[in-house]
Amino acid sequence: MSGGTGYGTCPEVIAAIVEAAGDAAVVLSYDENRSFAALSLNRYGSVGSCRLDWSGTEVLRRSPAFDGAGLKALLAEFARPDELAVVFWGNLAVPSLALEASSVAAHADAILECGYECWVHLVDSGVLIEFQDGEGFTAGRIPG
Repeated sequence: MSGGTGYGTCPEVIAAIVEAAGDAAVVLSYDENRSFAALSLNRYGSVGSCRLDWSGTEVLRRSPAFDGAGLKALLAEFARPDELAVVFWGNLAVPSLALEASSVAAHADAILECGYECWVHLVDSGVLIEFQDGEGFTAGRIPG
C-alpha cells in the first residue's frame, strides 16, 4: 500500500470551502501535499501524533484563540493578502488546499471546522501557523 492510498478520500470535508472559494482554491494532489509538507511541516519534530515540536524554532506568536478571528489576526500580522497559503489538516483523508491568504482569512471559521488540528503554511513569508483545538494557535518561522 502506498503512502498516498488514503490521501484525499474525504473531499466532502472541505467541499463547502472549495465551493465558496471557487477558482481561488486548488485541491492538492498527494505529491503536491508531500512537496509542500517537505518545505514546512516535515521540518519540525513532533510531540505525540499531530502536534509540532516548536522547541529550538523561532516562535513568533502564541494565541489561546479557538476561532476564525484568531486565525484571521495571525494572517493579518504575518501574511500579505495575495500570498500563497497551503492548508493541511491532521487527517490525510482530508486533502490539502492552496489558496491566497486573504481566502484563508475569508473562510477561517470553515477551515477550523474541518478538523481538530490544522496548519497554514505561508509560502512567501516562511511562516507556519499551527491550530490545535483546545490549545489555540502557534505561529513561527519554518526552520531552514
